[in-house]
Amino acid sequence: MYPKIGVLMLDIDITRPHGDIGNPGTFPFLVQYKKIKGASIQRVVHDGDPRLIDPFIKGIKEMQGQGVKAVTTSCGFLSLFQKEISLQVEIPFYSSSLMQIPLVHSIVGGPIGVLTATKSSLTRKHFEAVCAAHIPVFVEGMEAMPAFRNAILEESSKYNSQTIEREMVMQALTLKQNHPEIKAYVFECTNMPPYRESVKKATGLPVFDIVTLTKYVYESLP
Repeated sequence: MYPKIGVLMLDIDITRPHGDIGNPGTFPFLVQYKKIKGASIQRVVHDGDPRLIDPFIKGIKEMQGQGVKAVTTSCGFLSLFQKEISLQVEIPFYSSSLMQIPLVHSIVGGPIGVLTATKSSLTRKHFEAVCAAHIPVFVEGMEAMPAFRNAILEESSKYNSQTIEREMVMQALTLKQNHPEIKAYVFECTNMPPYRESVKKATGLPVFDIVTLTKYVYESLP
């Protein structure tokens, strides 16, 4: 039997195109989803609310009982609780694509550009929690980009993929222009992978995200 990956989802309602963590068609293997009640963007992204740790632990244990072999989440800001959660569960748990930063830095030998949903909310603590605080990174956010902000952060039903694609490419190019020494990108946000190919093409740099990490973890599972 092939292993199954679990995804703990924020309690939000947004459009999830192919490539998004919340679209099962994104992966060439079985994925099981569970929404964590009360895990809003406010509590996860802006507040870093530790009261959510126990519900996430409970969700992982439930998934383990259903045969899931490893679990991730639908928000990179949950890196903040990586250690607290992983120490309390028996199956592999990877909270955030930010966990790739030390590996990517070793691979490319230079600074990493991080694209995040909300730059002002991504703190040193988020990097410390996944052993990435010592890595040179430069961060750019998407909160000022209207289409992305409306569709993701404000949970609007209006989703314009072409406009979001342009915004993603623009912010990636801005990051590269301001910091030409960056050697790769890591997308914090799990809603960004649909635009990985466009960013790679526009910048000529490797891009890592929650989908690349999930495929990596999947291939390791017994």
